[in-house]
Amino acid sequence: MKAAVYYQYGPPEVIQVKEIQKPDPKDDEVLIHVFATTVNRTDCARFRADFFIMRLFTGLTKPRNPVLGTDFAGVVERIGKSVASFKKGDRVFGFSDLGMNSQATYLVCGAIILSASCQKM
Repeated sequence: MKAAVYYQYGPPEVIQVKEIQKPDPKDDEVLIHVFATTVNRTDCARFRADFFIMRLFTGLTKPRNPVLGTDFAGVVERIGKSVASFKKGDRVFGFSDLGMNSQATYLVCGAIILSASCQKM
């Protein structure tokens, strides 16, 4: 799958679109096929890490999580064994300031977190 990734902090040029492995949901997670996402100021703050305090959340010397993205709209493609609140085909959208890896073709999200930060359409 394709994803917008960054492996070091810096200007927009550090972002690359690369082919990475498709995530596999655990028992309490859902796999979402992302149809829409945005680039917003939280994403910009994450890849620049100009304010050192950001690095406490994203990684001190390099990004802990290289996939960008904080919000998305998409469709549930697969659910884990213990997920009861969502089913395949549910249209969902969501946002998290901590990052959701949404600038990718697919993302996984814990069902509890998904229920709290996302909505069915």
